[in-house]
Amino acid sequence: MSGAADAVPWLPAGKARLERWLADTHVAEGEVTDVRILTGGTQNLLVRFQCGARNLVLRRPPLDRAGGDRTIRREHAVLTALSGTDVPHPRLCGLCEDVSILGGIFLVTDEVDGFNATVTMPGRATTDPAFRRRMGLALVDGLAELAKIPAHGDALQSLGSAEGFIGRQVGRWASQLEGYSSIDAWSGPAALGPVAAVGAWLETNPPGDFQPGLMHGDYHIANVMFRAEHGGLAAILDWELAALGDPMLDLGRLLIAWPNERNEGLLSLKVEPWDGFPRREDLIAHYAERTGRSLVSLTWFEVLACYKFAIVLEGTHARAQAGLADPATGKRLHQSARGMIARAIDTIDRN
Repeated sequence: MSGAADAVPWLPAGKARLERWLADTHVAEGEVTDVRILTGGTQNLLVRFQCGARNLVLRRPPLDRAGGDRTIRREHAVLTALSGTDVPHPRLCGLCEDVSILGGIFLVTDEVDGFNATVTMPGRATTDPAFRRRMGLALVDGLAELAKIPAHGDALQSLGSAEGFIGRQVGRWASQLEGYSSIDAWSGPAALGPVAAVGAWLETNPPGDFQPGLMHGDYHIANVMFRAEHGGLAAILDWELAALGDPMLDLGRLLIAWPNERNEGLLSLKVEPWDGFPRREDLIAHYAERTGRSLVSLTWFEVLACYKFAIVLEGTHARAQAGLADPATGKRLHQSARGMIARAIDTIDRN
């Protein structure tokens, strides 16, 4: 961390241009100071800074990532659609598509006043189990509000269509897995375990109660900020994977990262202390109460979440085997991917 703009290699040359853009768009006026790189997010670079009296966050694609502009535009579309709703989200200040300013497009939001539970647990979050229960239920409250957003409207048209979402899921992710075969060093899909069997089960057991809506795409405890005063949600972050589909998949995604009755959690939540957080059964019941939705198809969405994210994580493993990503990270994510496929099979067997 550093308070200087030179802590961000691509910022110093464009600092004056950024200050002019902020002033011209009436976001803030003054010098950009207190620049800090933020961790979090899987697709974009995040920088927090102060300009005038405002604390702001800038998101832009990595300099070496092809197609990064799409994730910025997707996030802009979602934050635009969420404006004025009860879904907690960072307030959008603006999108800049003039690449001459910082060498790529970027968007700016207000900084969120809250804490990320995987980074720090302040005050009552540490001392009060009831406060932690409130945090867990607040995650579901966020999903319930998100489920109210319809899968239409001008702001969301760039996300595609929810029509045919169920039918195209297995083919879409199986195709991505097959695409890793172009990496000669990859050990292949067999190393994941019975991934084909999971895909076959999903195809032969589609849900009959599809309800279209806006999905976050990667909903778990590390992608939200909590209010320090009461444990409610301050904001849902990182909308880079947002899409139109069935919001039930976000509940499935939350559950596969949540410790089960054997205290097995797949994605190393790293939240301490954990006692007091609701059980997964409590999260499910709270979702049903808040949304009024039948959960008869929840198993399918939970299995789909395992299938999808196992394949996503395996991509890093494939690149790591080819020397294109950190080997230790690739190995860790491969083990998580194997765990997801195993959990998918266990979920199928138990239902």
